[in-house]
Amino acid sequence: MIPMHIWEQIPQRERRDLLIAWLALSAAFTVAMIGTSRLIPTLILEMFLISMITAGVAFIVHEMAHKFTAMRYGYWAEFQMNPTMLVVAVAVAALAKVVFAAPGATMIYGSQISEGENGKISLAGPLSNLLLLIPFFLLLIAGINIGIFEVALVGIMGIRINAMIAAFNLLPLGPLDGAKILPWNTPVYIAMVLIAFAILFSALNYNLAGPFF
Repeated sequence: MIPMHIWEQIPQRERRDLLIAWLALSAAFTVAMIGTSRLIPTLILEMFLISMITAGVAFIVHEMAHKFTAMRYGYWAEFQMNPTMLVVAVAVAALAKVVFAAPGATMIYGSQISEGENGKISLAGPLSNLLLLIPFFLLLIAGINIGIFEVALVGIMGIRINAMIAAFNLLPLGPLDGAKILPWNTPVYIAMVLIAFAILFSALNYNLAGPFF
């Protein structure tokens, strides 16, 4: 449950945008995983719930990390969804089984943001995704140990998605986080990139079927 003093700092419009983006991203990941040919209601529901827990949580935590880090420095910040990119995400997932996750951005309002502050605010997003790897790794181990495939599936998907979001946002391009972290602190940037891509590569090559079949 979100503490009241934190909940009050998320305006109604921002809550709406976060909810819509959460649902749309979950739908995109669901479509990417099962395609459009396996329209089995129970499978769709299961994958949608798993996507909400993994991709949805990864997205929310990432954006809120930006928001509350910015507010810690005295700036106001709000997430604003991009409806066009949400539609594109679902469409690309259906056509190519790839999720292009760019649902919007956390807008920071302040004219005197220093390079250091901007770097730390940007770092908070991908760093939060790397920290989320810990509970999802524990879920993976628990699922394997107790022999429940669905629990292990949530774990490995959570690891893959969080590593992917971290790695993507660390690219030093355009408005992505990496473009602000790199000029602020190059050693921190390099360390984050190496960790994110190493975990992503390992997670994508991990065969979950092994412990169960």
